[in-house]
Amino acid sequence: MKKYILLLLSVLALMTACGPQVPKNYTSSDKQPDIYPDYKGVTVPVNIAPLTFEMNREAEQMVARLTAGDEELLCGGDKIQPGQEDWQRLVTQATGKSISVEVYACYDGQWTKYKPFDIYVSKDSIDPYLSYRLISPSYVSYEELTISQRCLENYDESVIYDNILCSEEGNGQCINCHNYQQYNPDRMQFHARQNLGGTLIAYDGEMKKINMKNDSILSAGVYPAWHPWLKLIVYSTNNTAQIFQLTNPNKIEVFDAESDLIAYDVERNEVTNLENDTTELEVFPCWAPDGKSLYYCSAHFEYTDTTDHGVQVIKKRREVKYNIYRKSFNPETMTFGERELVFDAAGQDMSATLPRVSPDGRWLVFTMGKYGVFHIWHRDADLWVMDLSEELRVKNEESAAARPLSEINSPDTESYHSWSSNGRWLVFSSRRYDGEYTRPFFAHIDRDGRWSKPFELPSADPDFHRQFMKCYNIPEFMRGPVTIRPQQFADVLKGDGDPVKYVRKLTK
Repeated sequence: MKKYILLLLSVLALMTACGPQVPKNYTSSDKQPDIYPDYKGVTVPVNIAPLTFEMNREAEQMVARLTAGDEELLCGGDKIQPGQEDWQRLVTQATGKSISVEVYACYDGQWTKYKPFDIYVSKDSIDPYLSYRLISPSYVSYEELTISQRCLENYDESVIYDNILCSEEGNGQCINCHNYQQYNPDRMQFHARQNLGGTLIAYDGEMKKINMKNDSILSAGVYPAWHPWLKLIVYSTNNTAQIFQLTNPNKIEVFDAESDLIAYDVERNEVTNLENDTTELEVFPCWAPDGKSLYYCSAHFEYTDTTDHGVQVIKKRREVKYNIYRKSFNPETMTFGERELVFDAAGQDMSATLPRVSPDGRWLVFTMGKYGVFHIWHRDADLWVMDLSEELRVKNEESAAARPLSEINSPDTESYHSWSSNGRWLVFSSRRYDGEYTRPFFAHIDRDGRWSKPFELPSADPDFHRQFMKCYNIPEFMRGPVTIRPQQFADVLKGDGDPVKYVRKLTK
């Protein structure tokens, strides 16, 4: 009975005070608080939304004192949720320095003061918007799928396109692979599969639907990469399949039985093959920021007989190892050079996918796993980084310039990732908290190549992601929001797609 009286008195004291008050009676702990999300020691951009958090063990009451210079902010309740204006004053004061956070938590009527921790505030801002696909971590109802966008400076979220707008009973649609030219929300594309399928391209206010299926190419475009300034998109074309595994911790295996690279001229509506070697599985194109090199992944795989190709890949899936390659490109003549090896993952008995080059051209980040192409389903998948400025020095010793990003990896899956436009932030998908749901995390890299501890996408309610039963897929930074309404996209998708014209080579 005594502990409840103490708790009541403590709560009444806080309620009758002018806002949250630091408890007068408490026990000090030599440990930092166990909070969710884990924002202890993270580096955040100056324009990020307020960081909210709670105790992992639910507290009866909390008080947090956040200080930076002569600015102080007190927050109280069962969760810590700073207001937008108060937070902005605090991070402005802390820019280039840190916010000190002092947490008090009440359990069984007894307050505990925890060891303070710091939140570092970088002068490097982050792009104001992030887009992603929200999808359930199962294949039960893929119609409930959206491409959404979130303002990173606050908690505002809106739908870019809703899959249900063109889905019908028994005849669904699946949207994927949204991509932008140089972070420009007015220059984007995404695919619609199955019902009313096609590739939708929006460019400076104009929209069109493309039917990219052609007898001269393997399939319609799948994974896209916009050229930095030309109206040119390189795609992989893929014959993709999947299997479900009952005893393997990697519950689903997605693989390519065949895959090639194609280039699509947006203005001329022309497509051509870039790489279509039957013994190579090419995938995941990515442009260097100077527009003069195209990076991609490829695995060597030779079919031994007339057995179905997909069956062979399934049986030998642990032998499929992807390397990273590069092709030179001349924007004046629209011609590509021969491929060259950038990183020999297979030589390490590993498989590298999803290469992404930083805007300054120095850093190449990719996903590494033991085998295969779809690492989002592989629990051993980690992010690796390669210093391209060291590439010439090490010459053929490609692995000497690459290393695992131990500063930001976790024991679970790290997969899709992209760079901010200023090259100081990386967003990536991770399943580190529960092994089931991918969430966006952000990490800072300074000018000397030092990485910070990553932090989770902030939410108004810190418990939101624990309750939200959707995965964030393909996070992409944007300079602003997509302003085309979902129904406008749907109206275009309901029309016929313009068939592409196949050409042997691109022309200027």
